[in-house]
Amino acid sequence: MLKPSGEGPPGGNERSFGELASQLIDDGKGYARAEFDLAKAIAADKTKTLRISAIFLVAAAVVAMGAFNVLCFGIFVGLAMLMNPVLAGIVAFVLIGAVAALLAWFGISNLRESL
Repeated sequence: MLKPSGEGPPGGNERSFGELASQLIDDGKGYARAEFDLAKAIAADKTKTLRISAIFLVAAAVVAMGAFNVLCFGIFVGLAMLMNPVLAGIVAFVLIGAVAALLAWFGISNLRESL
């Protein structure tokens, strides 16, 4: 069997279990704070990068809405030359509504498959 050598731990600094537990808790809290601060810094950095991308995407969406409005108006004017303007408006509404419904159906079915 092994016998104790009679020497204490290196450095000779013997502390009680309560002191060691208290230091361990303090060190754990410090580590948790440091990890949280690191996560906040990473999130802030990514937010700066993503903010610029989001601005460009919103601007693109606004321009795309304008282009879609021009397309709708062009369909209406083209149909209005061939038939009564009220009927042309109804036909354009039905055509564009059908495309929107089809896109929504594809989106919902894709969402259901992914969930």
